[in-house]
Amino acid sequence: MPAKSSDGADNFRIEKDSLGDVRVPQGARYGAQTQRAVENFPVSEYRLPPEFLRAVVAIKRAAAETNSRLRILDTDLAEAIVQACDQLTEVDYQNQFPVDVFQTGSGTSTNMNVNEVLAHLASEATGKTVSANDHVNMCQSSNDVIPTAIHLSTLLALQNRLLPALVHLIDAIEAKAEAVDGIVKTGRTHLMDAVPVTLSQELQAWSAQVKLCKERIESSLPRLEALAQGGTAVGSGLNAHRDFAVVFARKLSSACGVSLRPAANPFAAISSQDTAVEVSGQLKTLAVALMKIANDLRWMNSGPLAGFGEISLPSLQPGSSIMPGKVNPVIAESVAMVAAKVMGNDTTITVAGQSGNFQLNVMLPVIAFSLLESVRILSAVTRLLADKAISGFTVNEARMREALARNPILVTALNPVIGYAKAAEIAKSAYATGRPVLEVAVEMTDLSRAELERLLDPVRLSCGGIVDDK
Repeated sequence: MPAKSSDGADNFRIEKDSLGDVRVPQGARYGAQTQRAVENFPVSEYRLPPEFLRAVVAIKRAAAETNSRLRILDTDLAEAIVQACDQLTEVDYQNQFPVDVFQTGSGTSTNMNVNEVLAHLASEATGKTVSANDHVNMCQSSNDVIPTAIHLSTLLALQNRLLPALVHLIDAIEAKAEAVDGIVKTGRTHLMDAVPVTLSQELQAWSAQVKLCKERIESSLPRLEALAQGGTAVGSGLNAHRDFAVVFARKLSSACGVSLRPAANPFAAISSQDTAVEVSGQLKTLAVALMKIANDLRWMNSGPLAGFGEISLPSLQPGSSIMPGKVNPVIAESVAMVAAKVMGNDTTITVAGQSGNFQLNVMLPVIAFSLLESVRILSAVTRLLADKAISGFTVNEARMREALARNPILVTALNPVIGYAKAAEIAKSAYATGRPVLEVAVEMTDLSRAELERLLDPVRLSCGGIVDDK
């Protein structure tokens, strides 16, 4: 029933739930339980992301089809729920999902939020009473819906966003490696000069890192395909049809274009979030790899006069509000910050994963939020790294050749010929005088210049000294 404000305008209505009457905004499609959650959890501005809510709606749609197929839900009610799900998918109803992430640990508030909105839309369309609990939530519990939505939304986000972004990054790195093939530079360990490497070797190492990260993520996908749905409250399947889990997985697989199956043990699927913790760990590993690449780019670009200055990253924006002409490695810095955030999210998910108390994990919303945020920002920044940093940097070959020629560590190649101690003397002298190691070696050994040039050839050294000398 509508209620009047002091000026007579209709601005809220009265809804009922098992605890009594609740005043709900007149234009809201949700009901009493959602409104209670809005009032109970004014914690943050964070809301569960659209991809998670879409996963919950997909679950409700598949459940309605399953219950109709199993002849436990009237066909007309099932069709009304399906149509309401389609309506939510096609129209932006984001303002109808106002529940804070930091809510009840089972995610019941979000599950009921979706149930209430779908029930409202279905009732509105048919003129019949569609119940949020009895019809939309039939054969379900928040305790299996939310874990299933975590798996489904993460699986789709990885397959549709992050994995393609990683392929894009790998392609960009390998294309650049091919473009700079043959350029030799000073290798570095401990940030100190070391024996030569080629720039393509350095890039190929990055590519190998990203490929391994991709493989690790892909190895986790089969466990995301296992769903808690059908276990209802604790894993026993109470109030669900005995065939619900199997038929549901088939329906949801068909709708989402992925291969899904009931979890082998629904009790474990509801009480733990080990798979989410595993996937988060793989994302953290990717974050570590991306931060390594970003920092390498920053160091190589540093200066350009007082630093290494080996490459020049694309100039994307002025770098200082006070220093004219300064340009900073902004994409690399963005990557590093995303990596730090993903590492923090992994800590959150790790702690939340420990909160599987007896038959239910009670930190599900923050797991969903943090995991999907990590996937989303990694997907975006990975493409930025590929397109606005790696593909676009230019090589300062003259700077590389100059530094390489003066690198005393080239003397390492003489160890097998003159011994470590003598080679160390040559290196120290080269450091002290600032002269090329070749010139010092000519004076301090009996080897000919031609032989020293052969032994100290940076290209030869970048191949481990294994070169056909004929």
